[in-house]
Amino acid sequence: MKFVVFIAKRYLLAKHSKHAVGLISKIAVGAVAVASLSLFVVLSGFSGLKAYALEFTNAFDSDLVVRPLEGKRLMLVSGQKDAVLALGGVIQASTMIEDRVFMQYKDKSRVALLRGVDSLYRLVTPIDELLYTGAWFRPESDEIVVGYEIASDLALPPRDYAHLVSLYAPIPGTNMAATTNPTNAFNKELVVVSGIYEINDQVNDRYLFADQTTARALLQMGEDQVSALVLKTTPGADLDQLKIELARLFTQPVTIKTRIEQNDALYKMLNSENLFTYLFISLIAAIAIFNLTGTLIMLVLEKRQNLKTLYVLGSDLRDLRKTFFTTGLMMTAIGLSIGLSLGLLIVWGQAQYGWVPITPVLAYPVVLSFTNCLIVLVTVSGLGALASLLGSRRVTERLLQ
Repeated sequence: MKFVVFIAKRYLLAKHSKHAVGLISKIAVGAVAVASLSLFVVLSGFSGLKAYALEFTNAFDSDLVVRPLEGKRLMLVSGQKDAVLALGGVIQASTMIEDRVFMQYKDKSRVALLRGVDSLYRLVTPIDELLYTGAWFRPESDEIVVGYEIASDLALPPRDYAHLVSLYAPIPGTNMAATTNPTNAFNKELVVVSGIYEINDQVNDRYLFADQTTARALLQMGEDQVSALVLKTTPGADLDQLKIELARLFTQPVTIKTRIEQNDALYKMLNSENLFTYLFISLIAAIAIFNLTGTLIMLVLEKRQNLKTLYVLGSDLRDLRKTFFTTGLMMTAIGLSIGLSLGLLIVWGQAQYGWVPITPVLAYPVVLSFTNCLIVLVTVSGLGALASLLGSRRVTERLLQ
């Protein structure tokens, strides 16, 4: 084996009798380097976009949410919340009331999803940190916080006490079709916008937040009724075991979802796009890396007389093929080292200095991760080994005759 490696090094580093072979060898190494660089940069860039997209979702959704399996109301009797907080892994718990309401401001109106939250909600989900303008509503006040898209649709400014926002919700049990006076079919609350949050278009266009007192009065829900219980857990907690323990504390059937399960469609979409991106860039990398096959074939033809000499001196066909296979692996390793080193430098520089901006105040997000390095190493090494194997198969008995 030492002999094989020695000859492979000689074929790789020594001057070639034909200048074109040496030049093509350098081009093949460069192709491997470019393929490695491109694959690593693209994977790091997509990881950055994924982390950026999930950053706001993670700030909006809780670690765990407990909802009724059927209907809209979860019974939360006295002491039940304390029992939840006593579970290992639970840091904080907050109740939430949620239902659709009709909003009217001046001559504009629309439907939105009202979330009535208590004072502990910001300890579970720090959405107040994502405020675009204004402030979070005060406890037990007739104030609301709306998304940027809702504010844009209704032309809602914060703190407009001269023109209040009207919230309407159907009175439970009312026959809407039989009601002659619409005002008898809806509960109404007058509120003012205290702040506007900015997360993403989907959330901004859907949710408004109010104090739980206002939501209970509007939706006519009892003190022991909520729409959901949201939980903040300790990092690294066993969420599957925690879900089992939580289900035992409720007499009615409940559904308990983690943050990933709450955004199942988003995670599936991002993972599918990541896989497609990886396959697409890997295909381009494979085309570049398979230049090694042609390079090795030309190197075999150039060294034909040397191979005949080695064959006559006792080297078998397998060792001669291993020689060129090893040469291909060395070329792959050199190109991979160069490409990955440059990729690490570029991604680190982008993360630190924001060389490529998306907006004047936002740099293109990237993530420097060991996983992406491992993916590039495995992919490029595998493609390089396959290309080297195909090139080394050009050494045949007929060639050595």
